[in-house]
Amino acid sequence: MSLLLVRHGQASFGAADYDQLSERGQEQSRRLGDWLAQGGHRFQAVVVGGMRRHAQTAQGVHEAFAERGLALPEPVADPGFAEFDHEAVFGAFVGRHADSPVVLASKSGQPRDVGAMLQAALLAWARDELPGMPETWNAFGQRVHEAGQRLQALAGDGEVLVLSSGGVISRLAQMALDVPVERAVDLNLSLRNSAVSEFHPHGSRLRLGSWNALPHLHGQRELWTYY
Repeated sequence: MSLLLVRHGQASFGAADYDQLSERGQEQSRRLGDWLAQGGHRFQAVVVGGMRRHAQTAQGVHEAFAERGLALPEPVADPGFAEFDHEAVFGAFVGRHADSPVVLASKSGQPRDVGAMLQAALLAWARDELPGMPETWNAFGQRVHEAGQRLQALAGDGEVLVLSSGGVISRLAQMALDVPVERAVDLNLSLRNSAVSEFHPHGSRLRLGSWNALPHLHGQRELWTYY
């Protein structure tokens, strides 16, 4: 049994509506589907987290399979694989720390500066330093844990494809590796768009098989994106 969890293709960072794939994200998704189809992957189920960017990534995979006359199960939405409310988390952090150097530096728009602010905000959320969140870090983790457990019943002896987001996949990896919240945040920020991570059921928990792979974008570094 193999569970392939994929972070969605590049969304529309900085746009009025983040929750839709950019042109680059659409290309990443098509290439992902092409690689999966050519590589002999045949899925028992396809699961999406419910965001538009998840469904659009699944559509790119579906189109690649259809071009080869291959069947792909209709995606099933499972809200357990929905991303946390990143706008609430980052907005609360910026509101509480508007004058901090990390927030001021992030206004440059440079990836290193933005990444440092995202890391600080996620750590503050994980440490329960942002009151009034629509979902606490612990509640998010419990939701993701329960969603991971549901995958085993779907897979049977085959494969399941899950199109989700970085926060969800990194929390599953944190649980599989049994590492502290700081590493969970690092894992989250390391995930690239459309990257494939493989998990395997092991007793009552998942075991991490591979992480953050982009075999479908080999030789296409211009398509390697983080946000």
